[in-house]
Amino acid sequence: MSYAIDFGTSNTVVARWNAASQQAETLSLKGMSLRVGQNPDLIPSLVYVENAVQPQVLVGQQVRDRGLDIQSDPRFFRGFKRGIGTPVRGFLPEIDGQSIRFEQVGQWFLATVVDRLKASYTDAGNALVLTVPVDSFEPYRQWLGQVCQSLQVEQVRMLDEPTAAALGYGKADADVVLVVDFGGGTLDLALVQLDRSRSAQTKPMGFILKWGNKNLAEESAQRPKTARVLAKAGQNLGGTDLDNWVLDRFAKVQDLPKNPLTQRLAERLKIQLSLQAKATEVYFNEETFESYELTLDRAEFEAILKERQFFERLDDSMTQVLQQARRQGITPEKIDAVLLVGGTSLIPAVQTWVQQYFDATKISSSKPFEAIAQGALQILQGTEVKDFLYHSYGIRYWDRRLNSHNWHTIVQPGQPYPMPEPVELILGASAEGQPSIELIIGELGKESSGTEVYFDGDRLITRTLSANQGQVQALNDREGARSIAQLDPPGFPGSDRIKVLFRVDEGRSLRITVEDLLTQEVLVTDRVVAQLS
Repeated sequence: MSYAIDFGTSNTVVARWNAASQQAETLSLKGMSLRVGQNPDLIPSLVYVENAVQPQVLVGQQVRDRGLDIQSDPRFFRGFKRGIGTPVRGFLPEIDGQSIRFEQVGQWFLATVVDRLKASYTDAGNALVLTVPVDSFEPYRQWLGQVCQSLQVEQVRMLDEPTAAALGYGKADADVVLVVDFGGGTLDLALVQLDRSRSAQTKPMGFILKWGNKNLAEESAQRPKTARVLAKAGQNLGGTDLDNWVLDRFAKVQDLPKNPLTQRLAERLKIQLSLQAKATEVYFNEETFESYELTLDRAEFEAILKERQFFERLDDSMTQVLQQARRQGITPEKIDAVLLVGGTSLIPAVQTWVQQYFDATKISSSKPFEAIAQGALQILQGTEVKDFLYHSYGIRYWDRRLNSHNWHTIVQPGQPYPMPEPVELILGASAEGQPSIELIIGELGKESSGTEVYFDGDRLITRTLSANQGQVQALNDREGARSIAQLDPPGFPGSDRIKVLFRVDEGRSLRITVEDLLTQEVLVTDRVVAQLS
């Protein structure tokens, strides 16, 4: 039996593959999950830390059942996924004498969910798939990999969230599908070509973290489907941002205080407007004894979105994907289905925006919450995923013209893997008697894709960096990881000294081979220097 977890900013979904029915099913974890209306069982992505020294935490619905999500309490965390792997401005919360990082909160959350899953289903430790946003940087994926190593699960894999959704919707009559995955923290778009023909030559893909002792050759002969990712784009924009904008509006026009309870009320107003034309909530301030009636209609809500350039940001992502698609000969008319995923995709203004690009008959929103987790199970049940690198990667150098460090790209965005040919780079020594060559390898975000995370009172806020502030994440800038080769004899400036060959293998590992041009010795052979997103 295999399981999947779609770890979301607002909600988390757990699914398993039912071997008897040969179908995916969404699970309910006692005490953590909640079903509202026609929605599947969702685990609110909430954590309350009762004890940080000998970790004791409450997770999901447990937090809401005790009313711990509406108080200004440093022990309560929501939206923490957005702070994982991202520098955070301001002071981090301190609990029980310890400074708490969002990576720790996320680990507590996932470990508690997996522990409850294993307690409920005895075979839950066999195989697990975790999904990740398209625009996530390597530190987030590294963190997730480290968490997986502690979960006592034999086989663990990662898969992009929109790619999983394409597999989870079950559109048997669609060959080319566009997924618009719009959740609490991210907007991800992916164009996926589904090939259901059987092939005995395919092999399991997805980013494999742990595989256990299973025979891969045996499994590979049974792979019946292929999902080829043709285009993708992503950005840090989600329902949590919309909640903050709504709250900011009421703070401005009605002097409403900003706290966890009013944030929750803003979220409820937004959700109501997906079902009705007007929404109302009431807030009572226990300190001032004032009551506030909070009323919002769809026109006012859409005005807030326009004021924040919301639709322009959506257009940017759609333009990126359609341009990538056209370069491969795929026009919007050739896209068979548009699949809407995530709670934010249910907002009427978002659905109207999608209809500006595609006929309404192509658009489906029947599985907004469970498609990702259920689709992720497909890579353990018979689907090979063929993907490409979303970000570019480069090495840091000193730019004399700018008098500052800059980055030289060695792997371009959109590079399929494994790479058919390596990239060659010739380097020389920069100092007299240089004993080794050091390289700092970085993951280079697209322009405007950088995100800053900071605190506004109790709220965790994200802000997109401007176009000239593209985010860079160094992958090996730490002691012992920068050196790629020792030089014997030592190097001197003025001549080429080493040749470096870079390649990306089928598991998205960046590997190098280093040859000393002076001694004609191979110093390093196909060594892994970084894991790529």
